[in-house]
Amino acid sequence: MGKLSTHVLDITTGKPGVGVAIELYAIDLGVRTLLSRVMTNSDGRCDAPLLEGAGLRVGMYELVFAAGDYFAAQGVVVPVPRFVDRVTLGFGIASAQENYHVPLLVSPWAYSTYRGS
Repeated sequence: MGKLSTHVLDITTGKPGVGVAIELYAIDLGVRTLLSRVMTNSDGRCDAPLLEGAGLRVGMYELVFAAGDYFAAQGVVVPVPRFVDRVTLGFGIASAQENYHVPLLVSPWAYSTYRGS
């Protein structure tokens, strides 16, 4: 069985994004259902997979990262409203047998992601 995981890298410092709030949603016929809320640990990762085993299903999902709140807590001065605030990554799980790692590389001005395993 596969699993879903994530991590956050603060690309302004080159260090893990510690204490970033993350929400995971399942998307079904346009309806968002909150599955979990977690915080990143001292390595910028979650303590456990976001989904695994029978909980990982084929379908559409969203990860929402509270990046703006993270940078504010770090003392980064940014304009109001924030350019990068809540980063929403929509993605699909095509096989529940595979691992999906969806990281966020983020600064107050840009972000990127990729599919890892």
